[in-house]
Amino acid sequence: MSKATSIENDLRDVRALIGRAIERTVLSKLTADPAALVANGKMLRSRLIFNLGPAARVPRETLLHAAAALEMVHGASLLHDDVIDGGYLRRGVPTFWVEKGISGAILVGDMLLFKAVELMCEVEEGRLTPLLVRLTGEVCDAESEQELILRGKAPSWDNCVNIARRKTGALFAFAAGACAGNDATLLATLIESGYAIGTAYQLADDILDTSGNEELSGKSLGSDEARGKTAVGALSQQEQADAVAYIEHLCQHAEDALKPWPAVQQAWISFMNVDMRPALRKHTAIPSKQGA
Repeated sequence: MSKATSIENDLRDVRALIGRAIERTVLSKLTADPAALVANGKMLRSRLIFNLGPAARVPRETLLHAAAALEMVHGASLLHDDVIDGGYLRRGVPTFWVEKGISGAILVGDMLLFKAVELMCEVEEGRLTPLLVRLTGEVCDAESEQELILRGKAPSWDNCVNIARRKTGALFAFAAGACAGNDATLLATLIESGYAIGTAYQLADDILDTSGNEELSGKSLGSDEARGKTAVGALSQQEQADAVAYIEHLCQHAEDALKPWPAVQQAWISFMNVDMRPALRKHTAIPSKQGA
């Protein structure tokens, strides 16, 4: 079986686990395919988990639960973000709040967050649950600062990077950290590398919001500028160009940090070349890495 086929099978099992978790709630009455409420995107964070986890010899059951919990947290954040931003389109279809109302999107998002925590408590005696809670809290903290403290103020480069690191980097940090097993040094390194590529991804998404094509991207764009949010798209053209170079720097830094663990580093490079770099290029026209 090829690695690509194996990962697709893993993602199928993640969706099934999410479906079983949601079926235990009243949301089972809402749709015949509960997992479709969450895991219907690129699943980049889960793809990172299933690239790294086997290389670090982490039990598959742990990887499945970590990926499912992460997709549910990410799904909850999107439900809430679409309400906050007034986004009406995601992945080419109307957003949940457009279809079911604002209260429905908030309630479903809240439920997904707590079912995600429950899933993490089911493996390894809940060992990874504190990490999930802490990093999810960082996402909420960043979103709150962006909306309540910084919105409407002149953006700065440092603020844009700091928000991106905590808002999106934190969940990539959990994805990577879940693959460290009991190696504390590897855990710290993977978490920092996860932060790096998550920051890169959010900066790229900020650029897409300003300069992307809504029809091609499949989601509502332009909300950052319209709502006065602290994001790279609100900076000068030169600063946006600098952001593209910084995105590549972050990706390279994340890869280089894993040199002491060759198998994990090779799995990381595979994820970057197959999944992450194409996504970044799509948002920012970042050139292919030489030899990738």
